[in-house]
This record gives sequence, C-alpha cells and structure tokens, in this order.
Amino acid sequence: MSESPTHSMFSLRGELIAALASGFLLLAGFLLERVAHLPWGSVLVWASLAIGTVYGGRPALDSLRRRTFDIDVLMVVGALLSAALQHPEEGALLLFLFNLSGALEDLAMRRTEREVKALHKLMPTDALVWRESAWIEADAKSLVEGERVKIRPGERVPADCVVHVGSSSMDQSAITGESMPREVKPGDDLYAGTINTDDALECIVSRPVAQSSLQRILDLVTKASEAREPVQRTIDKLSEPYATVVLLVSLATVLVWKFALQRDWESSLMTAITLLIVASPCALIIATPTATLAAIARAARGGVLFKGGHALDLLSSVGAVCFDKTGTLTIGRPRLYEVHPVAWSDGKELLALAAGLEADSTHPIAVAVREAAKERNVEPVHLDRVNHTAGRGLEGVYQGRAVRLGSLKHTHDIIPACFRNRVQDVLAKIQERGHIGVVIAQAPGDQNDPNGAGGQAAVLIMADAVRPGAHTLVRELHALKVKPVRMLTGDNKATAARVAAALELDRFDAELMPQDKLDLVAEQRKSCKSEPGRTYRGVAVIGDGVNDAPALAAADVGLAIGAIGTAAALESADIVLLSDNLGAVPWAVRLARRARLTVKANLAFALGVIVLVGLGVLVGSYLKRPIPLWIGVLAHEGGTLLVVLNSLRLLAFPKMPATAQTAHRPVRNPSLAAPAPLSPHQQPAA
Repeated sequence: MSESPTHSMFSLRGELIAALASGFLLLAGFLLERVAHLPWGSVLVWASLAIGTVYGGRPALDSLRRRTFDIDVLMVVGALLSAALQHPEEGALLLFLFNLSGALEDLAMRRTEREVKALHKLMPTDALVWRESAWIEADAKSLVEGERVKIRPGERVPADCVVHVGSSSMDQSAITGESMPREVKPGDDLYAGTINTDDALECIVSRPVAQSSLQRILDLVTKASEAREPVQRTIDKLSEPYATVVLLVSLATVLVWKFALQRDWESSLMTAITLLIVASPCALIIATPTATLAAIARAARGGVLFKGGHALDLLSSVGAVCFDKTGTLTIGRPRLYEVHPVAWSDGKELLALAAGLEADSTHPIAVAVREAAKERNVEPVHLDRVNHTAGRGLEGVYQGRAVRLGSLKHTHDIIPACFRNRVQDVLAKIQERGHIGVVIAQAPGDQNDPNGAGGQAAVLIMADAVRPGAHTLVRELHALKVKPVRMLTGDNKATAARVAAALELDRFDAELMPQDKLDLVAEQRKSCKSEPGRTYRGVAVIGDGVNDAPALAAADVGLAIGAIGTAAALESADIVLLSDNLGAVPWAVRLARRARLTVKANLAFALGVIVLVGLGVLVGSYLKRPIPLWIGVLAHEGGTLLVVLNSLRLLAFPKMPATAQTAHRPVRNPSLAAPAPLSPHQQPAA
C-alpha cells in the first residue's frame, strides 16, 4: 500500500471507511432488490462496485505501470468480468471483501510495526548538561563523550553514560523486560532510555546518542522487521509468475468449458472467474510475514531481539544447548556466602574489619565483602594506615592492632600459631569445592596489657552467583525436548563441577580453550543431526557475546545474554537477550516454536483453501452443480482474514513466569544454594 497522508481518502483510515461504506451499500442494495423487490436497489449495488473499483483499482494500476501482474490486478479483473456478466453484486462483494481484508491486513501490520518500533519512543530528546559553568537544557543528540549530565528522578537517561556522583534505582523494564529496578552507584553503566526512579545522578557520557546501546537495538529491530525468511523469499519470487499462471489457467478453463464441454459462454466465464478468485494466493503471501513480524514484535517487548525471521526459525528447531559459564550461567563476580571463624570470633567483627579495609576498593572481592556486610547489617569500621600489596592483599591498623586481608601467605604472620594449620585446612576444603577463600586476621594485643585481646582470624567463603532463572533452566529446557543442556567453560574442573551439579546440567566440559569450544560445538551438532528419532536437531550456543563470539558463530543459532551494552554481542549473535534473566531462553524457544506452528498452520490453511475450493469449483461446474461466485469470494477473502487474525495471536503470547522475571540485584541474587557451612571448629581452651 502506498504511503498517503493520514486523513486523505487513500489513507488507511480512508480505505477502511470506504470498504465499510461499500459493504453497507451492497447489503442495502441486495435487501432492497431481492427482499423488497425494489428495482432501484441495483443502483446501490453498482455504487458499491464503483467504490470498490476505485480503491481496488488504484494498486492494480500501480502494478500495471510497473509492468507486473499480481493479485491486485487479478481481483479487479475478476470483479469487472463478473459485473460484465450481469453479476454486479458478486463483483461488488469481491471488491468489498478484498479492500476490507487489505485494510485490516495493513492495520494488523501497522500494529505489529508499532510494537517493534515502540523502542523509538524511549529515546530521550533533551538532556541537562554541564556547559560553560552551568547546567543547561540541550538536545540529547548534541552530547559528546566525556560531557557531564544530570539525570533527575523520573527522567530518562539521554545517552549511554557512567555514574559519577550519587546512587539510585534504574527502571530498565521497557528495554530488558526486567520487572525490578536495578540499583546503581558510582562506576556503574547506565543505558540510554532507562528511567531514574530514585535520587538525582550526575553521570559522564560514554557514548553519544548515535552510538548508544539503545540506538544499536533500534537498528537491529528495524533490520529484523525488514528481513525475509527463506520461505517468504520463495513465495515473493513465485507470486508474480503464479498470478500469471492463474490467469492462463482461468483462460484455458473458459476454452475447455466452452469448446470441449459445450457449455455456454456465461457458465464458462463464471467458472473461470470463480477459479481465478479462489486460486489467488493472498492468504499464502501474507501467511509468513504476518506471523514472523508479530513474533519479533512480541519478543522485542519481552527483551529478546531476533535478527529476522531466519533466527526465529533456527531457534524453533533447537534440540541441544551449550552454555558458557562465567558471565552467562553465572554473573561473573563473587558473592560472599559465609564468614567461617577460625579463632576467637563469631565472624561479625572480622566482617566489619574486612568491609573497612575494602571501603575504597573496586575489586570484585571488595564489592562482595561490602555487599555482604550491608546484607548482614554490619557497619564497616574505620582503619588507619590502609595499604595494598599487589597480588597479596590489604593491611591496616585498628585500635593499635594490625589487620590483614588476602591470601594465607599475606596473613600468616599475624594469625595465632595454634590456628594456622586450621586456616590452611579450611582453605583446602574450600578449594576442593570450587569456592574462593579469603583470609581476614587481626593480630593479638600487647601481652603486657591486661586488657589486651587475643588474635582472631576467619575465612571469607565466596562463590560466583548464578543468574536469575538458572535454577529452573534445565527443567524447562528438558520439557521442551532440548537435551543435552551442556556447559563449556575455561574455568577449572572443581568450580565447573560445582556449578554443573547445582544446576543439574546434563554435561560439562572445563578448562577449555576457544578452539576446544569450537570443536565441541561441532561435535554436538554432528551428534544431534545423526541421532535417530530426534525431533529438534539444531544446537544453540549461549554466551556473553565477547569471548564467546567464535562459538556463537559456529552454532546453528547463537544467543548473547545480558548484553544491552555489549557491541560484540549485538554483532556476533543471531539473538540477543537484553536482560540478565536466563528464564528468557526457554521462553524464547517456546515463542519461536509457536511462531513456526502459526506459519505452518497459515500455509496449510491457505494452500488447503486454494486446492480444495479450486477443485470444488472445477468438479462442481463439470457436474453442472457450480459453486456460486460469492462462495468462492468468501472462501478466498475469509481465508485471508483468518490468516491475519491467527498471526496476531502471537502478540498475546504469555509473559515469562514471575520467577523468571526477577531482576538481578547484587545481594539478593539467587545463589548456587550457598555452600553448606563447614563443620564448626572446636575452639581450644584459653
């Protein structure tokens, strides 16, 4: 449909009104002529035909100007021939339903496009930026890297930036599909289009608007909505020659019926016209694109970006999944689960000392310590003369006594001698379980001081936290007949075994180099394709989109997860999951399979109408029991409308379960079921 002004007679609204008006005139004329037997009822029928010809003839003339012969031409030819044979009511019915279905199809496609392009509305137009020693309002597109912007409560982030001053909560739901706000603090990345829900922030622009994560997503969605599936490309190529063949077959039918079967001209022409209308592939042509665009739109609204219908088709056939571990199954940074006291402490005092030592550090272990202290309502204490020794740990002074945090070697000298072997044993057990152990120790007080305290030590037990949705991932994928669910990681075997056991993965491979991952993906693909009785044969690789790019490219379909700000993910993967939510993986597989079933149902229905009703037209006419033209019209146009409505059902595809939508928060994130506490140490007598 050509672009027209919103309120012009050939706009979508104008065509819809004209189609309804022609239908009303046709019904009124039919009732007046056939029921009330008023001869001027035929005037209303011809008026209906005229309106239908104006609106149906416009695209037909456009096609003829381009020297193409398509469905628009077929429909107008059929209607005019019907009218020429003194059946104007059937020609008017054809054009009424044809124009109505075309308007409704465009309406449906525009609704789908609105779903896809809704992200455009997230792009802010204004920004509060520090320029010439003052905060001024400026066009967001004018922002450059390094400029300072202020984001007030309720405002959208104008461009990708890094928090410089302040902390707040960010609503990312419109982009990532996460239902809970994300807590941010200095040093955290913010993405264009997200909403500040709490306190004001000052941020440093990291990328201008044209290069922002949101703009890359918009480009990706637009490209995906324009991409054509192989099935659709084939149908598009065949549509014009098919229309020509339909016309030639209809002409041949006229000749055969007239000269071979000795039928009169009127019945021969009516048979040919009915066949021409029934065999026109309207429903067949829109069967795939309406379903594909509706599925892409629904996925985008749920935080899953498909790079076109081809990616949708590939995901629907997946029967095995290979996950990366760090950054994919897990968050990629440690979380403190247990403070295991070794000497004279309940752990809280030493955790306060550890949080005080790590107060100014940005190391992942420091973040884990501070978050654990906050979660346990432990206030960090202030230490004097805090120093960092590269590769070993931190040291400070509290109440005149040395405090150290780090490796056993770094803390060894201040741990009471009677506890050193115990600390070493605890660390060995932790390492066997694939966890991280960090020692915190405080030196004993002055022995000559009657109030002097004994030395104390504890081991901080840490492990990488898994992403939301990981605990139910294997069960959900198995329910979809996706097996094995396999982990490929470069991490050590002990850590990999812990994660695999906790998540009940079918198989894992550890200590892999990138080439090893490629080889194992190729092996898994070969296994899936050769396994007898397997319904789904494709292999998906799911990674963080950076170091997993080669494996993503080698898979049947690659998915990058948690990658809103990762350019490599947007480029290397077929599908991008914008949130940290692993529950989106089985949800996306279900949506892809529903879309495939919808396309198959659409194609089967469209072909069935063409073949069965077409044969019925020929056989009925041959047996001198012809199918009326109006039945052929209803079968053809009704099939088109049903295909459109069936496709639009995908827009109502259910949301992800609430448990899978829980956003990642650093402290409350689901764990691998925190490691079971080590057996308590029996403290020696003083």
